[in-house]
Amino acid sequence: MKRALRNRAVRSEVKTKVVKARRSLSGTPVAESDRYALALDAVRALDRAAAKGVLHRNNAARRKARLTRQMAKLAVAPPVAAGKGGKKAAPARAAAPAKAAAPTKPAPAKKK
Repeated sequence: MKRALRNRAVRSEVKTKVVKARRSLSGTPVAESDRYALALDAVRALDRAAAKGVLHRNNAARRKARLTRQMAKLAVAPPVAAGKGGKKAAPARAAAPAKAAAPTKPAPAKKK
């Protein structure tokens, strides 16, 4: 019950921030810095929700990609490798210096 309440609150917060970011990007008169800040805030909220296990990491990644694509259309921020050419962007990432693999935390076991 406690987890359900926490999850609902986190999901609601994420949705609110994503909607605010999308509205700021859709054409509402908002300062350029505020648009970027709202989008960045939404991305952070998505990352936190995925880290807590409230959202699936692929779901959070998909939502972030959509926001990033929308930002790139308006040239709010430099476009990040997101779009139709997903396979074309892979060689560019492969050329980047390799990061050391950090130990990952195992996912919590589900109770039935």
